[in-house]
Amino acid sequence: MPEGDTIHYAANRMRPVLEGAVPVVETPHPRHRFDRWPERLAGHAVESVDAHGKHLFIRFANDLVVHSHLRMTGSWATYEEGRRWRRSPKRAWLVLRARGHAVVQFDGPVLELLTESRTRFDRRLAMLGPDILAPELGEREFLRRLREDDPTRTIGDALLDQRTIAGIGNLWKAEACFDARVDPWRPARDVSDDEALAIVRAARPRMLESARSGHQTRAPSVYRRVGMPCPRCGTPIASRGQGDDNRMTYWCPGCQR
Repeated sequence: MPEGDTIHYAANRMRPVLEGAVPVVETPHPRHRFDRWPERLAGHAVESVDAHGKHLFIRFANDLVVHSHLRMTGSWATYEEGRRWRRSPKRAWLVLRARGHAVVQFDGPVLELLTESRTRFDRRLAMLGPDILAPELGEREFLRRLREDDPTRTIGDALLDQRTIAGIGNLWKAEACFDARVDPWRPARDVSDDEALAIVRAARPRMLESARSGHQTRAPSVYRRVGMPCPRCGTPIASRGQGDDNRMTYWCPGCQR
């Protein structure tokens, strides 16, 4: 699943193309054929392109907002007109054309047109925790939400809950717990505030760089390296499913305590 840095990178690529422009809107996918988005958005400028965690919002001047969540299959891409798309045009759900570029959303699965007021009161969105990539990291709010959650829940599982902190996914959970030397299987009640903050502070700068450049500047230490030696202590990296969704967790049993 694309994590918060991927969504922020997509938003960063879109802004110079869309903000202030009146895009030509196309909805080629049959799912949106009868939603009349081109007619409803025609002639209206894009006011902003924003990301919060794994959610992306394109706000138009007529109080309508395109909201997307890519889950496991979707992607956003920005192309110069005439450049070949990396996915088949048949997989495009939304195309916004402006300033000689095409902004394309492929493969959904959450793509909806909302009013601005609905984005504020939609329960899914209102419950989101602080964005790890916000200009100022809401550390107090993160700790409050973490402590109000089930204290027996493992810290690795808690970090994936977007109501606790928005934007962290499986990769950054594993890497940040490793950097902070915290066992992802430890119950949240046994993780101190300093340790919890160390995890998100470890993830944030690497995610910010990824959101800026579109790639990681350092190879993963534990993510998808099961059986390989820990770069810190040499213990073989372990993995197993965690949480209700059984998301694979990677960690070093030797130096993550």
